[in-house]
Amino acid sequence: MPDAVTPFIALAAGGLVCGIAAIVMIVTRPGAPGNALLAGALSAGFAAFTAVTIAAEGVWPVIVNHTSNLWGVQVWWDLLFALGVATFLIVPRAKAQGMNLLPWTIFILATASIGLLAMAARLFWLEQARGQQASAA
Repeated sequence: MPDAVTPFIALAAGGLVCGIAAIVMIVTRPGAPGNALLAGALSAGFAAFTAVTIAAEGVWPVIVNHTSNLWGVQVWWDLLFALGVATFLIVPRAKAQGMNLLPWTIFILATASIGLLAMAARLFWLEQARGQQASAA
């Protein structure tokens, strides 16, 4: 147990609070449309945070974090399961909007949530644009 609250604990706690808030909003508003601007901003912000992290610490700690003990492997598998489920859920909608799945799949595999959030932003934008076209017709 750490002796003091560190910036890392604060970042983790902030992420937990935001994640819980997002999940509660999604569950309480199941029919709400996706927000392309929010998804794009989250993708860009997380990409920037990732770039800072890589610049400060390199890429090797990712491998060490996920291979040093059972918890690291468990977290790695959890990430892979979450990405798999999210991709499973988003692909039919993306395909229905005519999105080219190959580049988006490669982007997700290379960047995890960054690519998934960017794909969601594009999907939400296309759905909104097509919805406006349909209502105008």
